[in-house]
Order: sequence, then C-alpha cells, then structure tokens
Amino acid sequence: MYNFIIIFVFLLLGIILQKVKRFPTNSYKGINNIVIYICLPALALYYIPKIEWSNELLYPISMAWIGFIVSYLFFNLLGCRFGWSKKLTGCLIITAGLGNTSFLGFPIIQALYGEEGMKTAILVDQPGSFVVLSTLGILVATLYSTGSPNGFHIAKKILFFPPFIAFLGACVMNVLNFDFHEYIQYFLQKVGSAMTPLAMLSVGLQLRFDKRSQHWKFLGLGLLYKLVLTPALIYLLYVVILDQHSTAMQVVLMEAAMAPMITASILASTHGLKPRLSSMMIGFGIPLSFITLVFWYFIVQFI
Repeated sequence: MYNFIIIFVFLLLGIILQKVKRFPTNSYKGINNIVIYICLPALALYYIPKIEWSNELLYPISMAWIGFIVSYLFFNLLGCRFGWSKKLTGCLIITAGLGNTSFLGFPIIQALYGEEGMKTAILVDQPGSFVVLSTLGILVATLYSTGSPNGFHIAKKILFFPPFIAFLGACVMNVLNFDFHEYIQYFLQKVGSAMTPLAMLSVGLQLRFDKRSQHWKFLGLGLLYKLVLTPALIYLLYVVILDQHSTAMQVVLMEAAMAPMITASILASTHGLKPRLSSMMIGFGIPLSFITLVFWYFIVQFI
C-alpha cells in the first residue's frame, strides 16, 4: 500500500509543480538522469547477486524478452502501414513493450503470493525487464531517435550504459557467489528505493491533460497492447501451448499484465521519442492497470 501511495503522491506533486512559475520547466531531465544513472545500477547490484539460477528460470526471464520483441514487430508493422514517424513508433515499442515489473509488480505480487511469489517476480524483473531495457531498449531508443547510427555507436551506447555495466558486474558477483557487506547492501537498497518517487515526479512534471492532443489514439493503442495483448500472448504461449500450470506461472502472467515501465518512459523521453506520449503511457497506464489486473487475477486462478 505504501508503494501505491508514493506513486500517486509524487505524480500529483509533479503535476502541481508544473503550475509553479519559478519551478524550472526542464527539471525533469535532471531527475531522469538520477533515475537512470544512479538508482537503476544500485538496484542491479543489490538484487542480482542473490539470484539462484536453474533451467526453470527461463520462463519468468523470457517473458519480458517476448513482450518486447513482439512489441517491436507489432508497432513497426503498424508504423509502416500508417506512415508513423520513427519517433512515434520507437516511443510505442519501448513504453508498451516493457512492464512495471518492480515498483508496481513487487508490492502486488508480495501481497498476493508472499515471499515465494517474490522469488519469481525478481527473476521477471532483473534478468528479464531490466536487461531488456538496458540492451534492446537502448538499441531501439538510439535507432529511432537518431536515424541509423553505425554498429560501433550502438554497441558503445549499450556497453557504456551505466545500468548495463552494473548488471554485468552483478552477474560476475553472482557467478563468484559474492555479495557486498550488509552496510553496502543497505545503502544500495535505499538508493534504489528512491527510484519510484523520483520517476513519478518526473512523469508528473511532463504530464499534460490536453483533450485535443493527437496522442490519445496512440495512447489507447499502446495501453491495449501492454495491458491486454501482452498477458494474453504469454497466457497462450506458456499455459495453452507449453502446458505450464503452477503458482510461478500465475506470478509471470500477473507481471506480464503490469502497467508500462516508468524507466522505459524516461528512456524514451530522454531520447526525444515523443516525451508527452511517454508520460501519458505512465500517467494513464498505472491507474487503468489496477482495473485490468483484477481481470487477469481472476483468469490466472484457473491455471
């Protein structure tokens, strides 16, 4: 419940600060940098060394990869069909292709499935959503914002993306069965916990409620993919085709149905991929997801 209160309080605060004339209009850019370059690496270094690996982990880990790749194919097809700009297509690929599997996902999964559910949720988020964001996400953001940079430029952006560097370091720690001293872990956890309020403040600072906005139909399409089509696809693949029936699968499907990822919105915004639409995907997607999640929770009870 605390996480939900934080989300809405800081989202509202950002909207209010828009009305304060003396408040810097571009302050959200600095906040975005703090989220991406400080908070995300801290979370990777805290969680990933604690993961215990096995073949069964492929199901929760691959969910985010499947969702993002299909998002790429889906919105590229529509973009080519209807003549969308590259920035619009890239924005929808990123914001609809990645779910909020941690800051919304973790508290919801913990409330519904307890600590056992959290073990699966962490796998969905860290080697799943987090790595997709740090690799495919930055790749799409670069390609769709600058045109067609060379392979070296793209590789450089990925390899020097701070969250990705932190992820690689955390993976090495995991392999070596090494973790930080408890005081350092406490520090990393606290730094990472600042991500939710900062990210929602940034979204609030950019959110606009313009009835005449040209983004409404694209917002609806993006949320349809994220909140309905993605979990439906995972259900079809994992439950119907691969015949997976377990509590872990319930957790995976609930995570697939989460609202768009806050950090994905920030990544799209920092690359100039329709920042206003990126913010709308979060600002409207989060409250709407509370309704759609009830539907999906009912569905997963039959797994």
